[in-house]
Amino acid sequence: MVPEMSPGHSHGHSFSFLNARDRDGLTVFSRRSVLKAGLAGLAGITFPDLLRLRAEAPSTGGSMPRNKAVILLWMTGGPSHIDTWDVKPDMPSEIRGPFKDIRTKSPGVHICEYLPKQAAMMDRFTLIRSVDCRESNHEPNAVMQTANLAAEPRTNPRGHFYPAIGSVVAKLRGPNNAAMPPYVVLNMKDKSHVAWGGYLGKQFDPFIGNNVGKLFQLPKGLTMDRVHSRRALFQQMDKLRFELDGTGQMEAMDRFAQQAFDIVAGARAQTAFDLSKESAKIIERYGEHDWCRQALLARRLVEAGVSFVTIDLSNHSASGTWDTHGDNIPPYGGIWNGLRPLLPVFDHLITTLVGDLEDRGLLDDTLVIAMGEFGRSPKLGTQGSTDGRDHWPVVMSMVMAGGGFRHGQVIGASSRDGGEIAERPIAPGDIAATIYHHFGVPLDATYMDHQGRPLRIVEHGEPIRELI
Repeated sequence: MVPEMSPGHSHGHSFSFLNARDRDGLTVFSRRSVLKAGLAGLAGITFPDLLRLRAEAPSTGGSMPRNKAVILLWMTGGPSHIDTWDVKPDMPSEIRGPFKDIRTKSPGVHICEYLPKQAAMMDRFTLIRSVDCRESNHEPNAVMQTANLAAEPRTNPRGHFYPAIGSVVAKLRGPNNAAMPPYVVLNMKDKSHVAWGGYLGKQFDPFIGNNVGKLFQLPKGLTMDRVHSRRALFQQMDKLRFELDGTGQMEAMDRFAQQAFDIVAGARAQTAFDLSKESAKIIERYGEHDWCRQALLARRLVEAGVSFVTIDLSNHSASGTWDTHGDNIPPYGGIWNGLRPLLPVFDHLITTLVGDLEDRGLLDDTLVIAMGEFGRSPKLGTQGSTDGRDHWPVVMSMVMAGGGFRHGQVIGASSRDGGEIAERPIAPGDIAATIYHHFGVPLDATYMDHQGRPLRIVEHGEPIRELI
């Protein structure tokens, strides 16, 4: 029998480095949280357990959340709200800008003339014109993608540790199919354009889908049988370390390695990333622009089982193609020469994606979000330009579609000149809470920072009530 340790026992032991008494990963504290966590795969249920429960649910008469997904169209650089979704036609030209406004399918709602397809489908969209994005910046683009105001590495040395919403979804819910990564980023032009796993660990970083076809090409002379043999050998060598590891870190890293192996070796992932599998009609429907091809790929990934897809809508690795400071500040351009060419591409992209998801019966389960880091300044002419707008984190607009939410509405409003929030402020935490509500993730779940302190996945936010 092992003697019981006395309260005064304080010396170390051979396995103190494992920190066996420390809590690790995401936790929930209240009784209500535990009950909710039981439904979402928390409260002691591991990710493999969750996948097993999902598979067994139909045969046991149970039910699990449906194949919920999010596609985030990240408008890198910060699109001008006044020149897109919150037009100000009655203001002087230096405020209203060079574009005209058009009516939409929703009575009384006007948007930019270069978004006619979205105007015709406005009953399927919700415009939010009162997003409070103060503290948000770019390079890195972290605050709005993490919903944490402290996620600003330019002013907070630990800002880069706050996990992306997609990473939290990857940790708490996982993919809809075990053969697919849970969180994927497409068209990433620079690491600063997206948020990462942070405190959750690198195993919850996004899977970067750039040039992914190269991953499926084995080196000359290496067969898939040899790859499987090597994988089996590595697992045998790791067995002892697994038995000694009391922290769960080895298991987590093994899941990460196994997932990476499954992605490369699995036919499902290869097929999902292969646009040649699509019919010529669908490829033609999306068109040849690379952003639109990325949208088609996002739909395929969601259909195959990915939970969260972010598309970096940028053409370069600087702060972003939507960062329209002015024609005299390359590579951005101003509103006329910089923003105007982007809008028809974006208009076609988002309406084609939403229409395709609807045609395939995926729209109610897939929430489509389009937004950037912040809005743009109310007056034209910044930083010595006559045709650009500067960063404006006081207010921005964004758009949502799908997810089974109520659409065909406008939430919130900006002031007459578009410079302030006039009504119904929407915070980053509200956006995150809406996404987690969509996935069935408990809003009071927490994760640990590097000092073992719990941090909530939602800070100062609740699901947007008008949508639910």
